[in-house]
Amino acid sequence: MTDQSKIPMPENFESDDRGESLLERAAGRFDFRSAIKKPLAVPPDARAKAPPARDVPAPAPQPVPNGPFGTVPEAAVAREEQVSAKVEAAAAPASAPTPVAFRGSRHPVDREHLREQGLIVPEGAVTGLLEEFRIVKRQILVQAADLRRQKAGAMAQRVLISSPHPGEGKTYCALNLALSIAAEKESEVLLVDADFAKPSILSALGMPGGPGLMDALMDESIDVADCVLGTDIPGLWVLPAGDTSNHDSEYLASSRTARVLERLTEGAPHRIVIFDSPPALAASPAAELAKYVGQTIVIVRADNTGQGSLEDAISLLNACPNVQLLLNGAQFSPTGRRFGSYYGYRG
Repeated sequence: MTDQSKIPMPENFESDDRGESLLERAAGRFDFRSAIKKPLAVPPDARAKAPPARDVPAPAPQPVPNGPFGTVPEAAVAREEQVSAKVEAAAAPASAPTPVAFRGSRHPVDREHLREQGLIVPEGAVTGLLEEFRIVKRQILVQAADLRRQKAGAMAQRVLISSPHPGEGKTYCALNLALSIAAEKESEVLLVDADFAKPSILSALGMPGGPGLMDALMDESIDVADCVLGTDIPGLWVLPAGDTSNHDSEYLASSRTARVLERLTEGAPHRIVIFDSPPALAASPAAELAKYVGQTIVIVRADNTGQGSLEDAISLLNACPNVQLLLNGAQFSPTGRRFGSYYGYRG
């Protein structure tokens, strides 16, 4: 155990057993009262010589305090309420825009005509063609989701289909891709015929004509949403090319184009818009539309499209940040795969 001893006390320390506190003992040893100044006394004759008190108006009654620190002026209250309202408005989540409503009448799509053209037939059997475009659409939807995460806005929902020259299958691929995306459970597709000189989407689907994209670009009183046609295929909408014009590129280059295209996806984040544009080396609208889309698919026909033509087309479409190639008309697969054959397998 450690040796514990009492703290030694000074030699002149006097023990005091009266039980007084430290303050009381200190007051006995030191005269605290001498440090306190006595109040000045007013002589009696000074009170007598003081001038008579004048009538002083009574102070205005003060409002009753309405807070822990006194009365808050009305102006301050108003300012506080304004600031509070602004803070609440900033903190409240932004309301989603109302989805644009396509009010166009629905038209039946000629299934037999689709079959004759070698296109995907909705509600039909699983074929190799269907499986091929399932893979293509999956890549496009994944890329669209990545663009949304990168804050690309409505451009993430737009896909341009083009080719270097006519006859390489761009409309064929645009139709099959739209029919494939329409089968998605959480997406819908708007197929836009942007080949203003030679529109062919409506005739391929067996639908009647009507005003379309070019009409909305030329006339500001036309709402492009009113030009969209419905189909009896769930999830598939069609926007015709509209009136022909010799200045289609100039209208596409105007500032109105951005507003018109924004209208097509307003309030509909799961809507994919596919533009079937003219061939890039045959007409200029494809290059203008490439400025407004997040993806461009260039259709390359096997054993037909030349290397130089392909490079020139990609150069014209480089306003789009994502240009991909789709090989069309290939007669063989290096891997030996045959999509769709599994569903007919009976062994």
